[in-house]
Amino acid sequence: MSSHREAPEITKDPVADSTDVYAFVSPDAPGTVTLIANYIPLQGPAGGPNFYSFGDEVLYEIHVDNNGDARPDITYQFRFKTVLGDPDTFLYNTGPITSLDSSSWNRKQFYTVSRVQDGQTRVLASGLSCPPCNIGPLSTPNYPTLAGQAVHSIPGGIKVFAGQRAEGFYVDLGAIFDLGDLRPFEQLHNQFGMHVFSGAAPGVNATAQLNVHSIAIQVPASQLTPSGHPVIGVWTSASRQTAQVWDASQGKKVYTGPFYQVSRLANPLFNEVLVPLGKKDLWNSLPPSDDKRFASGVTNPELAQLLPVLYPGVFPNLAKLTKSGKPRADLAAILLTGIPSGVVPGFQNYTGSVQADLMRLNTSIPASTGPNPLGILGGDLAGFPNGRRVFDDVVSVELRAIAGATVPLVDKTFTPDAAASQVTDGLTRSSVPAGFLDSFPYLGHPYSGFDTPS
Repeated sequence: MSSHREAPEITKDPVADSTDVYAFVSPDAPGTVTLIANYIPLQGPAGGPNFYSFGDEVLYEIHVDNNGDARPDITYQFRFKTVLGDPDTFLYNTGPITSLDSSSWNRKQFYTVSRVQDGQTRVLASGLSCPPCNIGPLSTPNYPTLAGQAVHSIPGGIKVFAGQRAEGFYVDLGAIFDLGDLRPFEQLHNQFGMHVFSGAAPGVNATAQLNVHSIAIQVPASQLTPSGHPVIGVWTSASRQTAQVWDASQGKKVYTGPFYQVSRLANPLFNEVLVPLGKKDLWNSLPPSDDKRFASGVTNPELAQLLPVLYPGVFPNLAKLTKSGKPRADLAAILLTGIPSGVVPGFQNYTGSVQADLMRLNTSIPASTGPNPLGILGGDLAGFPNGRRVFDDVVSVELRAIAGATVPLVDKTFTPDAAASQVTDGLTRSSVPAGFLDSFPYLGHPYSGFDTPS
């Protein structure tokens, strides 16, 4: 998964588990950039009576680095507050919810958004409404209207949204974590003497018809790049306070003390695949500026060593490369520093020599809504790994990069294996049943509990 349940400790704290980060030039709003951070993974739509919501005690943040030091120059903070209408009913709603101020909706959630810059915190807006979860046709009879009411325009030419969305990240988890048994190429897999091959098949999207909670903000690009340098680095984090005390008089936990980071994310699959199991919790607690200590997982990724074993004879050139021990400068550029000018004609998203997991976006490259099958290797430079759009096939891009397809960018003497540019889990944007929106907040409307089979 992109970053769902990626480390042992965060699996116990789903409301603080950051799952995906998106950063892209807004296709329908020229001159703006959209930043999205998703949380609360793998939500079953029929998750009542206590439907999903953001954590009131969690500090959610989207950070922007615009000078290349992998430290936040601008941070957008989001704090949530849940308001219970009638504590004497078990129901989330007592009738149809037809508006965000409907008296039938019993458990509303509101939030404040602030901007932190140069050590100063400025509240941009407060009392903003989240939409309810999508329960079903009787409880939420016109969900697109409710969701539209939760898109707020706030001062500074900014739009914000916080609430439930359809999961837009598509991945064949069942195949990938079954020893990388990719269904389209199962006939080439090392079956370990078990002979279970049943024929090549399309991928199965394990996240289809699941929901997430999104925090989305659309900002004029000029507010993110005040120096005029167009490249920014983006990541998200979630933090909790150090002390938790049960207050018997209130019948709930009370949180005090300074905040400490429990989750962070930028590039998809970074902690999931490149950070070893014994260091995953540590990685979640540190800032991107400390990522040099994890760089060997990028320049010598374990998965690149495993592919020739899992697919015997398919990746001979990759096998020689990994056995040589030569660090993967291509992966370091893609994931840790950005692509310098001159490597890919007409493109760069280089942030400098500081090695850090940042979602790097060149805001001067126009938006595109076309497919992006291989990121920097072909055609469309508006998508991953130049930022990330909601529909980008990040699994295929990263699998192909690790398989060696991007090595010639930095080493013209290397010839990738023919399979390197074909590796995929067999899924595309059409594998997402809800599809995507053409306008903010871009991720599709969430699946309803009544209409989605369990």
